[in-house]
This record gives sequence, C-alpha cells and structure tokens, in this order.
Amino acid sequence: MAMNKNLGMLLLAVYLIVSGAAALLGIGGLGMVLAILAVAAGVLLLMGK
Repeated sequence: MAMNKNLGMLLLAVYLIVSGAAALLGIGGLGMVLAILAVAAGVLLLMGK
C-alpha cells in the first residue's frame, strides 16, 4: 500500500500544516499534539516507512 510507504512523510506534512495554521491563527495549547506528531514522524522516517 502506498499509504504505509509514506506514513512518515504524511505525518510530517500534517505536523507542518498544523503548526503553521496554529502560528497563523494564534491557537495555543497544541504543544503536546505537535510534539507527538513530530516524534511519530521522525521515528517512522528513520525506520523508512
């Protein structure tokens, strides 16, 4: 499945979109969500998924 191959890149894209939108809209309190997304994306990219 193409989704499994690019899961790390998908999470990275979601992280970038959410962090950019939060900065533009001034939404606070997303620190924990962004940290979890960043760690998950990094781990999956290192694993090559």
